[in-house]
Amino acid sequence: MVSYLLILYNSRNRVVRVGKLGTFDFEPGFYYYVGSAERLSRVKRHFGSKRKKWHIDYISEVFEVLGAILINLEECELAHKIKLTPIKGFGCSDCSCYSHLFYSKNFTIEYLFT
Repeated sequence: MVSYLLILYNSRNRVVRVGKLGTFDFEPGFYYYVGSAERLSRVKRHFGSKRKKWHIDYISEVFEVLGAILINLEECELAHKIKLTPIKGFGCSDCSCYSHLFYSKNFTIEYLFT
């Protein structure tokens, strides 16, 4: 199964309410979200206006969406390979992962995975 890595930029400190998860404090920097790319529409929806359905929808409307990378790995397998600071419980309410959202103060792709 193919997954995607959505790359977002947050320019300032923000407090964002993320549906039933509650509020999160987000520092300035880069955020990397792992999602399932079952259909290309799942990736494309992050680049326009949308109805809030998933955790990521709450921050992708206030952060700058920089791009997405398709990766030939299952969603949870990809999330386990990322070696950045995880945001506990974000984007993984339907699995046993610790997180599907990761933070880095600086933009990084080269050292993203193990």
